[in-house]
Amino acid sequence: MGASCRIVTARVPLLHVTNGDSTASTLRRTRLGGDVLAWRDVLHAGPVPAGSRRSVLAARAGFLAAAGFGDAASLAASLEERDRQLVEALRAGEVVLWFEHDLYDQLQLVDVLALVGADGGAADLIVVGSFPGRPSFRGLGELSADELETLWPSRTPAAGETLGAAAAVWGALREPEPTALAGEARIERPGLPYLGAALRRLLAELPSPRDGLSATERHALEAIAGGATTRSAAFAAAQDLEEAPFLGDTWFLRELDVLATGARPLVAAPGGLRLTSDGERVLAGELDRVELLGVDRWVGGTHVTAGNVWRWDPVASRLLHP
Repeated sequence: MGASCRIVTARVPLLHVTNGDSTASTLRRTRLGGDVLAWRDVLHAGPVPAGSRRSVLAARAGFLAAAGFGDAASLAASLEERDRQLVEALRAGEVVLWFEHDLYDQLQLVDVLALVGADGGAADLIVVGSFPGRPSFRGLGELSADELETLWPSRTPAAGETLGAAAAVWGALREPEPTALAGEARIERPGLPYLGAALRRLLAELPSPRDGLSATERHALEAIAGGATTRSAAFAAAQDLEEAPFLGDTWFLRELDVLATGARPLVAAPGGLRLTSDGERVLAGELDRVELLGVDRWVGGTHVTAGNVWRWDPVASRLLHP
């Protein structure tokens, strides 16, 4: 390995922070040393409310517990321990953040950077949207330990303006109305080059003015209309419709189940997945999904309900008030 890629043992404790267990496991197999912390949370799903850090973590733990990921108290304790580990590393060592370009990662990155800035600490960034020799690159979890090591020399310090931008986005995300979030989504930031697109993708989880569907729901219906007859096939086809795939199968199938329930479901399952007549008409823009099924969804701190239907026009990049 050339000098530019030389692996150096840190003189101070080193903490790698990354998006999940797959990348974390591979980082532990590199020659970089240090500890590895997986930032486990799906911030694109469920409430991310305003308030103190403790209240935010409590809300996240409650949501994850309701989704079947464990006991709320244990989850809250795990999230608090995760934060503590980061803060201790900021004060006593070196922190390197490994994230990619998709929505899942970009929200985690903003969360981490907001904490870094609030603590007055410093961190280095390795944030990628592509990798040599992988034209269909989807994320760090695809890379081997040797491939991750080649990214080490590209790390750059998170500048003060980057920390400030992350704090502004983190605050906007948690507001009870998405107005400030829509404003942040229009800003392109050299220090966070993938964030604008990720925020616009998050806003696309608001109902569309054309058909009331979120982008995830539309992709699900399009996948089924295109011939996917099983849940796994629908998931795979829907991910192929994403510019930057980010959604795990658990969260996709939860969305699919919602579309298959209610008095006028959009999806029927017996004998294989298919669109109902209402599903076909919604996908064609002739009916509105919210009017048929209602809506109960969180986008950051915004609780979208039948009485509070914020909509996002992805073509015009425009927010529509209730």
